Amino acid sequence: MAKIKGAVVVNTERCKGCNLCVVACPSDVLEGYHYVYMKNPDACIGCASCGLVCPDGCLTIYKVKI
Repeated sequence: MAKIKGAVVVNTERCKGCNLCVVACPSDVLEGYHYVYMKNPDACIGCASCGLVCPDGCLTIYKVKI
């Protein structure tokens, strides 16, 4: 099975820091207060759980097979 590497790009202009995505992340990748950022980018599996719960659509998730 191929290993998956993910990345989350945050639209900092729109992110209000509600932290719903931080709670939804199973890999403990995201953190933030005024806006979210990837505190642990190597742990991202690209599952897109964070993007699904974002009420403002601020997150873009990329997934790459390595």
